Formats: sequence, C-alpha cells, structure tokens
Amino acid sequence: MTTPALALKNVNKYYVDGSGTKSDVLSNINLDIADGEFIAILGFSGAGKTTLINCIAGLIEPDGGEMLVNGELCDGPGKDRGLVFQSYSLFPWLSVEANVALAVDAIHKDKSKKERKALVHDKIKLVGLDHAMDRKPSQLSGGMRQRVAVARALAMEPEILLLDEPLSALDALTRAKLQDEIERIRKQEKRTIVLVTNDVDEALLLADRVAVLTPAPSATIGQIFDVNVSRPRDREEINDDPAYKSLRSKIVGYLDLLNNDGRGVQQSFADLPDVVPLDLAAARQGKSKSNLELPQAYIDAAKSPFKNRYLEFFKLKKVYPTPKGPLTVVEDVNLLMDKGEFITLIGHSGCGKSTVLTMAAGLNEITDGGIVLDGREIDVAGPDKAVVFQAPSLMPWLTARQNVALGVERVYPHTKRSERKGIVEYYLERVGLGDAMDKMAADMSNGMRQRVGIARAFALSPKLLLLDEPFGMLDSLTRWDLQDVLIEVWNRTKVTAIMVTHDVDEAILLADKVVMMTNGPQATIGKILDVDLPRPRDRKALLEHPKFYQYRQEVLHFLAEYEHGNPNKSTQQQAA
Repeated sequence: MTTPALALKNVNKYYVDGSGTKSDVLSNINLDIADGEFIAILGFSGAGKTTLINCIAGLIEPDGGEMLVNGELCDGPGKDRGLVFQSYSLFPWLSVEANVALAVDAIHKDKSKKERKALVHDKIKLVGLDHAMDRKPSQLSGGMRQRVAVARALAMEPEILLLDEPLSALDALTRAKLQDEIERIRKQEKRTIVLVTNDVDEALLLADRVAVLTPAPSATIGQIFDVNVSRPRDREEINDDPAYKSLRSKIVGYLDLLNNDGRGVQQSFADLPDVVPLDLAAARQGKSKSNLELPQAYIDAAKSPFKNRYLEFFKLKKVYPTPKGPLTVVEDVNLLMDKGEFITLIGHSGCGKSTVLTMAAGLNEITDGGIVLDGREIDVAGPDKAVVFQAPSLMPWLTARQNVALGVERVYPHTKRSERKGIVEYYLERVGLGDAMDKMAADMSNGMRQRVGIARAFALSPKLLLLDEPFGMLDSLTRWDLQDVLIEVWNRTKVTAIMVTHDVDEAILLADKVVMMTNGPQATIGKILDVDLPRPRDRKALLEHPKFYQYRQEVLHFLAEYEHGNPNKSTQQQAA
C-alpha cells in the first residue's frame, strides 16, 4: 500500500479561555491525502478550518492525535509544507523579488546564490509576475499581492502546498484569474495541495476530492466527495456537465443539512404593529420644491406605453473629475421597475454597480439624467430609501435593539412607544436575533451584525431597499444563511429592491430580473435576464429546477464575454 503524502490520525485541538472554560475546536480528524492529490476542505466560518491548516503547517500543536508526512511524524513547521495565508503577509518596503527571495534564502541555504536567484525568478514567472519583479506591494493589486504570496510558498519547493482561503477577500474576476493560476500550478508543479475554502464552486473547479468539515464545536470531517468531473474544468463549460450538476447539488444539500441542524431562522409569533411611517421625503419636498419639478428625461419618457413605473432610471450618467480630465463611470442607464420587484445588478469590478446604487440612494450626485421613485425625483438621501452596505455600519456601543430603534424612532415618531418597540422586535426576530436583541454590536460576529443591518433596513418600511453586496464580506455558507433570511423577510414585505452582487447563484436566487452591467468606464446595462422561477424560492429546489442552469449559463457567458474588457468597444475600434 502506498504511503500517503499527508496523514491525519485522530487529530484534536481545544482552547481554554481566561475563565478556564474549555472549547473543543477539532475532534478526531482523520484524513489521508495521496501524493500529488488536490483536496479541498470546505466548512463554515468558525468551524476550525484555519486551525486545522495551521496544525498541518506545524504552526499550532494539536492536543491529540498525530500527523505524518510521507510516513514520518511531524511535530512542527518544516520546508516540506508551504503555507499561503488569507492575507498577503508581504513586507511593504521590499520588492516582489525581495519578498520571495527572503523565503528562498532562509530555506535553501545549501544552494548557490545563482541557483537561489534562478529559483526566485522561476516561481515569480510561474505566477505571471515576471513583469513586476521590481515593484513594491503598494504598487500591486490585491490579486497580484496574493500571487506573490503563492510564488513565495512555491519557491520553498514544499512537498505539500497549503492554501488557507487565499482568494476569499478578492472580487469575483480577480478570484477567477487566481483560480486559473492555481490550476496551472497544479498541472505544472504536480504538488500535493490542500485548499481551505468556503466556496463550493471553487472546490469543484480545482480539487480531486472535497472534504466537508462539520460545524463547531468539535468539528470533524463529515462526508468526503470524489470530484468525478473531467479535467480541464472550464467554469463556464462545466455548468452544462451532468456530473458537476449532480455533485454540486449533493454538496449543497449536505451543507444545507448541516447548516440548518438547529441553526435555522427563528420563527416569530409576534404581529407587526399596523402603523405607517411618516413620508419624510414628501415633507421635505413640500418645503423646498414642487413635486412637479421632475427631470426632463422623466417628462419625455412619460409618453412611453409603460404604466407600472414605480422606479425609473432615465439616461443616468455619472462623471467624476480626475487630474487627467472628466471620467465617465456610467452612462445611458435606463431601467423601469414595478412596485414590489426585486432586481440584482451583476458585473465585473469597476463596472459602476455601486455608483448606480448610491445615486438611487441619494448619496451620490447625479451628473445627468434622473431617477424617479414613486413619482418623485431622487436628489437626497432619506429613510424612504434604506441601504444595507457591505460593511454592517452599526454603532458598536449600542445593542442590536438600539441600532434598529434609531431609524424606527425617526420614521414612526407619531406612534406609541409600544408600537415602535414591537416593530424593532418583529424584524430582529425575523432575522434570527430574537435571543440577541440586547447584545452589543461590538460583541457580534460579522454575520450577526449584517442581520441587524437587514432588520434595520426593513424596519424603516422603505419604498426602496438597496443592498450593496451585503454578504460580500461573509463566507459563502454564512451568506446562504442570510440569503434565506433576506428571502423570508422580503416575501412578507414585497418591498421594491435592488441588490448589487458578484455571486451568480445569489443573483438568480433572489431576483425577478438580473441586470448585467458592461465593463467600465462608460459602463451601461448590457443585458437584462427575466428570472421565471416560482416564489417563494428554496435553494435546494432551485438547483433541481430545469431553468436554473440555463439562467446560470446566460449570466456566466455574459461575464466571460467581458472578462478581458468590453467586446463591443473592441469591435467598434476594429471597425473604425
């Protein structure tokens, strides 16, 4: 029998806090990884994935069990294991070459200076950064910095490459490019690779097997799935592969089972008080301007046969001044929305999605064109337009209850105190925080804080709900949980909503329409996809719906078309 490259046998790890309370993190981890195998470890936030990868790297000593590399017991760090952290961990005052050389000089003292330099250049070239050899980290993008970290780990020439969520903080396009780099390294270097990730698609795109870590406490290896999808795996083409669809559905179903085992959204039996918020926008406009002072674009479009135009974008344009002259970020954005409609905005980084959203919120001045909500031009921020940002934006010294109450007190000053209290508690219970209403925001996880942000937005009873990548900072499994929360609360309110996202599945799961933006600058709407799927929606049922992968393919194809710029502009330039 062939000796595994890495073997974990009954590995355990616990921590003891200041009060002496013991917390079991890992329990009886057993895993054999073959030489040259690529295995992905998938798990929830706080499940102990990073603790496990640090134990394998020798940075943390396990409290039980043993780890063997090629049959030899390992009890500390060694050059046979190279680790790439989630953060870049580079020396900012050193060049790309010098950052990689530090590791090479420390590990390969037996090599000559010429051999070490050649090794440094070889690994930097492997990750596609030979053109940036002399640049400092501050002169690199986030994706380029992570490539330096990968090059540094590879330059140690480890037998096992350990990747601790190295792509989680990157945007979707940069993440896709680095996934391609990792696949190329796997093919060329033929290293044994262990990738910790919370992204199911990333695991299926790269790995030979996917090991799922059960939730904390006492996390252990649950099921292990063989990825029986042929290589090479193109992220657009595998979308049509029956083996991929089947395996993806099984893993998602298993994760949902683990996620909902005692952790589902709390169901409230309280009734929402029957009160209506003050129309603060109407009061303000009554003092400052006539409701008839609408943009010319709106007056012209009033001749259109469309009647259900609750929210209207007309020839929307945004220009920012720069030292090199005016920069047009978005232009000619035209969109009609019915009351109660939910749309998602998707596109590559820099395509102006957030710019459109902040203009709709009244937080960003419109250069040209206009936005009209319920017959009034949007020109200022207000509680009739509730925004949930990527960062929760809570007052850390206030409780969940107090954070939500801030807005409720503003829009319901004419109601009884008990009614305002009822509104706050209703929405906090709806987002699963019935038992944490009086917990300080500073003591909450990111996922809990974002729940408070969602509750606060819905509690305003806004005319328009705007969500700017509200789950972008969260791991994909926590994101699923909060998507379910959002769906559950939106189904009850049917508030008109726009959500910016990078996540294709999220865009389809939530929306009536997926609006796809072309690349910036001068970005505009490239395509609108009508999502004809029954509501209320369930993730498991969605994956089994015959139209889901068809919609997914349309969005993926659009994003692939714009991956290297605007194809339409290239065609126009060639024609000119």
